[in-house]
Amino acid sequence: MKKILLATGLAALMGTSAMAQQIGVSVARFDDNGLTIMRNGMTDHAATIDGLQLQVEDAQDDVARQLDQINNFIASGVDAIIVNAVDTNATEAMSNAAAAAGVPLVYVNRQPINMETLPEGQAFVASNEIESGTLAAFRMCQDLRAMGLSGGARAYMLMGQLSNQAAVQRSKDFHDVIGMDMCNFITLIDEQTANWSRDEAQDLMTNWISSGEEFHAVFGNNDEMAIGAIQAMKSAGISMDDVVVGGVDATPDALVAMQAGDMDVTVFQDLAGQGAGSIDTAIALANGEDVDKTVFIPFLLVTPENVEDFIQ
Repeated sequence: MKKILLATGLAALMGTSAMAQQIGVSVARFDDNGLTIMRNGMTDHAATIDGLQLQVEDAQDDVARQLDQINNFIASGVDAIIVNAVDTNATEAMSNAAAAAGVPLVYVNRQPINMETLPEGQAFVASNEIESGTLAAFRMCQDLRAMGLSGGARAYMLMGQLSNQAAVQRSKDFHDVIGMDMCNFITLIDEQTANWSRDEAQDLMTNWISSGEEFHAVFGNNDEMAIGAIQAMKSAGISMDDVVVGGVDATPDALVAMQAGDMDVTVFQDLAGQGAGSIDTAIALANGEDVDKTVFIPFLLVTPENVEDFIQ
């Protein structure tokens, strides 16, 4: 893959030596392609740091299970904790537990609800979600104009889990873009959650198609849902040349779909970089170093014109 530079703040951390011997990691769910890339970024990077051990747990999309995992990490004496939150509205209790125990905590990929009041020794490593949905939606607007649809286009939106800050922000981004003068020719027919799931998105898209409504674009809060929508459309005999499809994450499957002419837009979220960055940030906090509360890794727009730059 073309080498993508991480944010300057993150890069500065990469040379940090590992005084921390053990880091507990709670990931929202293991059966998610994007989070698997992030998790692999963690484990691959940790393997390069002498003396560092990771204990990685699957929260199985269960808020109570995740809080139990954090409390268990604290009880076992880990040097730092990394959390990919199941529910970004439920992070305050996690922060409080870690702060009370004096254990550094890093949120990764999903922004905690208490971002503005994170205790000392806690940080957030991710990408700015305002960029993700905005980049995708604006490019979709441009593509629809290029198809001669500036007089009126109709779209559907597939949302992620509504308890997740990324889903809320990416959906807002789409609304904000189609509210712009340049893009207000786009009418949103319907928006529903498919919970980040390819299968759920395929079922939802099939239902929308069966309604008989004319549409020209589908925006998925992530690539998995966009791919599910593509599968439903192709099963219904709809030509992908007639529909603009956008997603977020630039997962390997999405890049293949783009090369095949099925997906038009995605946004590269450096999930592996986020995983590695969370490790370095956790180590720095455990070593008592000063760390920015937020470490952002830039999103990058991916289209058929530059997709080859992102193929391994």
